[in-house]
Amino acid sequence: MKKTDLIKLIEKLGIAPSKKLGQNFLIDDQFLDWIIRHADIQLGEPILEVGPGLGALTGRLLAAGARLTAIEFDRKLAEYMRNTLVPRGLVLIEGDACKVKMESVFGPGVDFRVISNLPYSAGTIVVANLLDLALPPKEMLIMLQKEVAYRFCAETGSDDYSALTARIATIYDTSIVKTIPPDLFYPRPEIDSAIISLKRKEVYPDFELRKIMSRLARTAFAHRRKKMFKQTASVFGTEPLAAAMASAGVDPDIRAERVTPEQFLAMAQYLLDHPQA
Repeated sequence: MKKTDLIKLIEKLGIAPSKKLGQNFLIDDQFLDWIIRHADIQLGEPILEVGPGLGALTGRLLAAGARLTAIEFDRKLAEYMRNTLVPRGLVLIEGDACKVKMESVFGPGVDFRVISNLPYSAGTIVVANLLDLALPPKEMLIMLQKEVAYRFCAETGSDDYSALTARIATIYDTSIVKTIPPDLFYPRPEIDSAIISLKRKEVYPDFELRKIMSRLARTAFAHRRKKMFKQTASVFGTEPLAAAMASAGVDPDIRAERVTPEQFLAMAQYLLDHPQA
């Protein structure tokens, strides 16, 4: 959809794109077509889109044969989806993607992918919630702020490394696929965006282990510059944590930002195998 056509449409619908909600609509048809080619969607494949907006990507996903479910927060945009794309097979959930129970979107055991231009305001929370699923998405091909995308791929010890980075790394192989200039969006954002690919590893930690690892990493990163042991001992117990750190070869004086995803996982495995009485 050309920029002029999009502006006419949002005026007709009485929509004012919200900076608070991170509403920036893709307006470059060639780039949207590239996303579909890169995604290589299989007929009937379950796909989740968060923040479909005016449906530029949504319509293409449906045309490619996706069994598509979209979550839209904006009431007017959701109504537009109901009138235009639901008749073409879209399953629409109107609500806040940060609060939607992701396990109920497709039901238990359904192996789905996420292909989405994530709203800037919700991207990090949505991804974190998807990591908490017993069966996390087999792939996420998502657009985010460039700085957030690079944070998801950050190396241990870097300023961008976080609890979420460590959690992602235990489940997914990550790569930056493409940088997106602001001119491809309306309204034009003040920052660059990027497409990031998260492909689930063939072997990844089971649900119970991931829950402990997530809690451990989030507790450790609550104050990233402080020593990890002091941060986490009150939650996991002094003796169990000391033993877990020793088993993983982690110095008790280390800060969370220096602990690798593999070390977080090894500590979590010890805590899982040695539950407190």
